Amino acid sequence: MSIHNNKGNECLLSATNSTCADKDPARMFDIIYVLMKKSILLIMLLLTQLAVAQNRQNTLWYKQPANDWNEALPVGNGRIGAMVFGQPWHETIQLNEESLWAGSKAPGDADATAHLPEIQQKLIDGEVAEAIALSEKYLQSNPMRIRSYQSFGLLDIEMTSPTANKLTDYERNLHLPSGVATTTFTQGDVRFTREVFASAPDNLLVIRIAADKPRQLNLKLSYSRQQDAVAMPTADNMLSIAGQIIDLPSPQTDKAGAHEKFGGLVKGVNKGGTLLAVNNSIWVSEADEVVFYVTMNTDYNFEKLNFDRNISPTDLCRQQIDKLKSRDYNDVKARHTADHESLFGRVSLTLGDPQCNDLPTDERLRAVKEGAIDPALVALYFQYGRYMLMDSSRHPGVLPANLQGIWCQDMNAAWNSDFHTNINIQMNYWPAEVCNLSETVQPFSDWIDKLREPGRVTARKTYNARGWTVNHVSNPFGHTAISDGVGWGTFPIAGAWLVLHQWEHYLFTADTDYLRTTAYPCMKEAAEFLLSFMIDDKEGHLVTAPSNSPENTYRLPDGQTFKLTYGATMDVEIITELFEACLKAGKVLKTDADFGKQIRQALKKLPPIKIGKRYNTIQEWIEDYEEVEPGHRHVSHLFGLYPGTLITPARKQLFEAAKRTIERRRKYNEDPKTRQGSYTGWSRAWMINFYARLLDGEEAGANVQALLGKSTQWNLFDSHPPFQIDGNFGGAAGIAEMMLQSHAGELHLLPAIPSAWSHGDVSGLRARGGFTVDMKWADGKLTEAIIHANRQQKCAVRYNGQVKQIRVDAAKPYKIRFD
Repeated sequence: MSIHNNKGNECLLSATNSTCADKDPARMFDIIYVLMKKSILLIMLLLTQLAVAQNRQNTLWYKQPANDWNEALPVGNGRIGAMVFGQPWHETIQLNEESLWAGSKAPGDADATAHLPEIQQKLIDGEVAEAIALSEKYLQSNPMRIRSYQSFGLLDIEMTSPTANKLTDYERNLHLPSGVATTTFTQGDVRFTREVFASAPDNLLVIRIAADKPRQLNLKLSYSRQQDAVAMPTADNMLSIAGQIIDLPSPQTDKAGAHEKFGGLVKGVNKGGTLLAVNNSIWVSEADEVVFYVTMNTDYNFEKLNFDRNISPTDLCRQQIDKLKSRDYNDVKARHTADHESLFGRVSLTLGDPQCNDLPTDERLRAVKEGAIDPALVALYFQYGRYMLMDSSRHPGVLPANLQGIWCQDMNAAWNSDFHTNINIQMNYWPAEVCNLSETVQPFSDWIDKLREPGRVTARKTYNARGWTVNHVSNPFGHTAISDGVGWGTFPIAGAWLVLHQWEHYLFTADTDYLRTTAYPCMKEAAEFLLSFMIDDKEGHLVTAPSNSPENTYRLPDGQTFKLTYGATMDVEIITELFEACLKAGKVLKTDADFGKQIRQALKKLPPIKIGKRYNTIQEWIEDYEEVEPGHRHVSHLFGLYPGTLITPARKQLFEAAKRTIERRRKYNEDPKTRQGSYTGWSRAWMINFYARLLDGEEAGANVQALLGKSTQWNLFDSHPPFQIDGNFGGAAGIAEMMLQSHAGELHLLPAIPSAWSHGDVSGLRARGGFTVDMKWADGKLTEAIIHANRQQKCAVRYNGQVKQIRVDAAKPYKIRFD
């Protein structure tokens, strides 16, 4: 963004061209004075605009309220979420609590042990239709579907306008570092301010409304929910919410009935005027300021993966409200801000012109949708992804981020806003480690650990195997059975994929205690499942059966189309990654030598990753089948490229075949003449990561541009459509991957920077091995890099074809330079 002042420039030009300047010294002095004055004014203007722009860095801001939920702004503390619309006189704040789910614990695993060998043999023999008929009969769970994550309800704030004057100076914003959503506007000579944030230290939502003139606040705050809840006063300044989910009969879902209980409290504290709770509302009259403290809970017990009637949601809410004691708003906000900034502030990123931040976010996004390049918006999008991960997956929350993180307006959400385990929940956590938010993995890791118990039942009853697994969807009640039909739902490799995130957590943190007590036990048991589940195919390879390549369909030469198969390429890649991780973990922990021998023997028998003769691309299935949908959104057979580590430049043939695979996918997805696919936001985000690993900065940058231009809503939410948060998280991970990679045993600096990001700086990115990296670059070239380490160690650092070996001391960062 540049500043042009044509009128001023013309004035300066006329002054310097004066014909009498060289004849009259006084006139010359006047000219110099005018020039100096205008220069100073211009510099001051530039500095002011730069300061404003810098103050807006890492801030989403708008000149108008949200018209719908997909324009509202999210706040959260890992357990409580809220969407803030910013309406001046009739504000809406939509609420969520992470554990408020319909349904109940219903294992429902199919008892298929007697029939699995026949199903497996028919798949190996190519009798797919017969295998599917048996699978439909014996593998499907009962119930076959799970129920949805739900909204906690709405807070409506109706304010009375003090005058008939036109509203002016409106702005709403979300300041990412502090996690505070603010709405400001002026009516007449009164300035109104509304602040909303979700505090992790105090475990509640806070809403402050203030006017800069006394006795100007007249409002009513009301709670509502479209079903299953009521609100009533319990004190003059307290509103109590009580509810219980009533699940109605629904085909193929768990039993109907009165299930999870939930409750909430809203406490009002006013300065000046009066405040009184009546019915489902709190009325405020002639106040200077009012603060509402909101908390909500359910009777969900994470330890039991079920609701627990020994838990009183209302008692939990009262304990949280009582902890406030006499602390005032400023103290609560200060505690929240310090906590939030301590996480968010670990990583900084500057791209492009910072003055672009002085434009409203929706205007910038509209420009990008029309073809503009705005690297500073890319930096904002990256930080927004970090913000939403830390606000939807951290203490005091106990559950991982779901398909919508923690923010959901529905009672029956798209795909139930569930834990989708065939890529989506995994993608949620792709940015966690590299973006220096390692704590966000804790709820995810804890949930994986808890799934082992129900997953053992699924392994034993459905797959006749030891260990544990889960299929393609789950929920807080520990659902691990095959759901949504065997074609879509049979995904026994999901458990192995999940535990690779625990291994990644160890690689980034070098936390041996975590590896010993949490990660390795989950990994080993997932590997045990695979060792006992896999069978020999006709070539003598160990393969998974049944299997699928998530959600994609192949065509046999006779024209029949199927999803179910054996030994899909993604399975081979995930199994290889897990088995090799188990060997490395066993070596670190100096344990399980005999188990390691079993793993090594199995690794030798796995099928290779194949390059198909049909299109010279990575083969998606065990045979070189034709694809029914060549532009399919899932590119599962490239797991080995990203997030896996098997396809690298060192394996040139696979690396080049991966490029061709992506080119073919994109041809059939993006070319109007051949379009047969279904690109989604998260699929586009995956493309960014693919191209980053292919070291192609221009294509990675083009896909960042496309993610913003085609799959991003005005509040920067990813659009599947509808909203699905994995695209935000995958996009943030991809942007990080373009700047730093560490999967190949070295730190690779700026491996895939596009020319549009010619200047930039980043600090705080994390790398495997316990490293933290700061970098600056100009004209597309690295100018400075500083490597920090959490312990003294050696590492290799690569940049632009050069590799240097360095030793980094924990107490002394290493500044490295390249020619």
